[in-house]
Amino acid sequence: MSAHTIVVENRKDWEPNFPNANIVEVKEYLANPEYLKSKQEKVINLCRSYRYLSLGYYCSLLAEARWHRVIPSVKTISDLSSKSVYSLDLEDLEPLVEKSFRRHSDQPPGSTFQFHVFFGRCEFPYLQDVARQIFDQFPCPLLRVELKRRDTWQIAFIKPVALNNITPEQHPFFIETLNSHLGSRWREPRASKVSRCDIAILYNPNEKLPPSNAKALQNFIKMGKKLNVDVDLIEKKDYPRLAEYDALFIRETTQVDHYTYRFAKKAESEGMAVIDDPDSILKCSNKVFLAEVMKAHNIPTPKTLILRKGKASILEGLMSYPCVIKIPDGSFSRGVFKAETFKEAEEIAERLFKESDLILAQEFLYTEFDWRIGVLNRKPLFACQYYMPAKHWQIVKHESSGQVTEGRYKTWRVEEIPPLVLNTAMKAANAIGNGFYGVDIKQRGDAVYVIEVNDNPNVESGVEDLCLGDTLYQVIIEELVRRVELPMGDIAVVEGRSAINPQVLPRGERGELKGAVLLRKKGSNGEMEGVM
Repeated sequence: MSAHTIVVENRKDWEPNFPNANIVEVKEYLANPEYLKSKQEKVINLCRSYRYLSLGYYCSLLAEARWHRVIPSVKTISDLSSKSVYSLDLEDLEPLVEKSFRRHSDQPPGSTFQFHVFFGRCEFPYLQDVARQIFDQFPCPLLRVELKRRDTWQIAFIKPVALNNITPEQHPFFIETLNSHLGSRWREPRASKVSRCDIAILYNPNEKLPPSNAKALQNFIKMGKKLNVDVDLIEKKDYPRLAEYDALFIRETTQVDHYTYRFAKKAESEGMAVIDDPDSILKCSNKVFLAEVMKAHNIPTPKTLILRKGKASILEGLMSYPCVIKIPDGSFSRGVFKAETFKEAEEIAERLFKESDLILAQEFLYTEFDWRIGVLNRKPLFACQYYMPAKHWQIVKHESSGQVTEGRYKTWRVEEIPPLVLNTAMKAANAIGNGFYGVDIKQRGDAVYVIEVNDNPNVESGVEDLCLGDTLYQVIIEELVRRVELPMGDIAVVEGRSAINPQVLPRGERGELKGAVLLRKKGSNGEMEGVM
């Protein structure tokens, strides 16, 4: 395959005068298993819409699951969908906008001006610095930017532009910028900065099924005091003062289209250590992405079909019954339905297609319990077996009255977990990142199957902490502190020395340490990359 793949919604969107390139329709990119085999693909997603759960959204989502390098990324799509999110990254850009737009300073308040950014370039040379920085913050192929004059010129909005909406007059500019982009190196996002440690725990006192109960939250606070770390509980209303802290730990059920994601994004933009980080929320919140990642890493899962709107009929003959139908972003057993027959599956699918362009059908595997393996920074932390409530097939039973019933549980020490369960869980978590994950696994005899990877696993007093006790809270707090205190310079990890307590070198002074591997902090989640 070509090093660059350009994905379009309809092949007719690619005009005859556009450059000769590897053009693929999105439905082919999503369905063709050949794209799962290629790991070096560079994908330019030019679908007509990046709306949440649209085909354009899934194109970027599955590209990332396949380890393809894609623009726009799901993170960029999500950031651009909300002014409250992307405005956080524009505050430092406003002075440059005013400086670059000085020639229009005589315009009255309320005046507006629009320009386009194609692959980081602007049709107005005097706005090129602004365009380049916007593209660095939001790497999206085609953008429309509106400036509005108040006391000064400010960015009113940034929106993606659909390929089929660019005008014939813009075609030469599109062709020029595309050719330039195809010949340039792929740009990587810049890393954020971090500082010292005050930890905020985001929670919702009114949430029915919170990931941490009140006693667990108090245990985090108490452990913080023991470790000389200030731990505060914050709520949605505390968003404006989030930047007062050095780290954010989210203890509320996360979703992409929700303020929990905005908190995570804000924390990242402020250079804070954050768990759950925005990337993990994006990846774990969508079961279509997880299914693709598990397939790419040869991790066992129940038989899974990704269904596209209008294609529910393929369930006939390809799936045994009963089967499970899922929306991509359900949680706590919500949005998950069991179909006893093909007809019932078809009815459920058509209902769910009103919410998402893609849904999942999955083989039904009944077990008395599900394993949950808690993983933090690529290390196993705890293990629980969550049992099904009586006469139910999920670990949480939601009644039509709103009542919720949960089954019993059993907590295990990490060293007692069956090796196959543990190894499979670690492989699944490592395929997502180095955050805090809960891997759900079903075990049937000698076979195990990953059901999903949660970015916001439960830590409840009297359940997950039964084996570790206070140590569970200590490990989590210390990991956040470690991420806050990661040096901003190069780090030399000397042979035989722990990476948690490395020798720190000032940036640029690498010395001549025998057996040393130099690492540099890559982002606010504490991930490190090697440098030579």
